[in-house]
Amino acid sequence: MRERQERTERPSAREFEAFVAGAGGRLLHAATLLTAEPPGNAPAAERLLVRALARTRADWDRMRGEDPYERTRQELAAHFARTGLRHRRSRGGLLGALTPSERLVLVLRLYEGVAEEQVAAGLGLPVERIRTLHTRALATVLSRPPAQGAAHEPA
Repeated sequence: MRERQERTERPSAREFEAFVAGAGGRLLHAATLLTAEPPGNAPAAERLLVRALARTRADWDRMRGEDPYERTRQELAAHFARTGLRHRRSRGGLLGALTPSERLVLVLRLYEGVAEEQVAAGLGLPVERIRTLHTRALATVLSRPPAQGAAHEPA
């Protein structure tokens, strides 16, 4: 019985590993933008991503045609939204001057390309609130003079 269970779990584990190998870098970058940590030194972003990936892995066999990237991104955003106060302190970077909710909306809208309606539904907020956060965040980012080294930091 155990051998049969291990045989059925192996393809699933390999599929998940392939997903992480392909999407992990982009998801880590999104997490790094959310936490406003410098690239290469982002322990909070790594913890955020590991938690999201763990939830995706736990549900992997039940996802039945669901996009694992979308699921992981939703989990990443939801966990960040729940723990946003932990990420209030600015760590610098292009998005460091934004509040956690502004960073979340800006990353989802601009970096991930998620529609306003989807962001609103995922966060449980009205679309008008998402528009306000997006506009305010964009104005803040565009009004800041570029810091030295910011040219190397992707937006």
